Amino acid sequence: MITIRALQSSDRADLVKILNDTDMFIKAEIDVALELIDTALNKPNQTDYIIRVAVDNSQVMGYVCFGPTPATAGTYDLYWIAVAPHVQGKGIGKELLNHVETEVHARCGYLIVIETSSREKYLPTRNFYLKNGYTVAAQIKDFYRPGDDRVIFVKYFKEENK
Repeated sequence: MITIRALQSSDRADLVKILNDTDMFIKAEIDVALELIDTALNKPNQTDYIIRVAVDNSQVMGYVCFGPTPATAGTYDLYWIAVAPHVQGKGIGKELLNHVETEVHARCGYLIVIETSSREKYLPTRNFYLKNGYTVAAQIKDFYRPGDDRVIFVKYFKEENK
């Protein structure tokens, strides 16, 4: 059974392995992901990056990093979501995403923004967001590099949180 809990310092090595093993991220992207993980671990009072880890029988299966968008009232960014390759397609990503949505809602958030790549290898990622109720709000041509657009997904929540 999957448990989702706060990041612990003992999780770092497992998250490094997951980020590398997914074969989705280039070194610069992994470096950014680790910077956010280290910020969350080393500055426990910071509120910019919230990291939750999916665990099954004490084994880390994936993680998600999200946080409030600066200078907004109720908008959150989902920065990273990664699941170990050997358990992809088993609902762990969906559980992590649902957990983020629940936390955002509890914090009176009304909008989640997710950015990803247009590269072909990210098609399953984009389809995952679409299947989970996110819509494409914008696409910025050649954002990351020529031929690699930034695709921006959004999901709004009920008016009651505004």
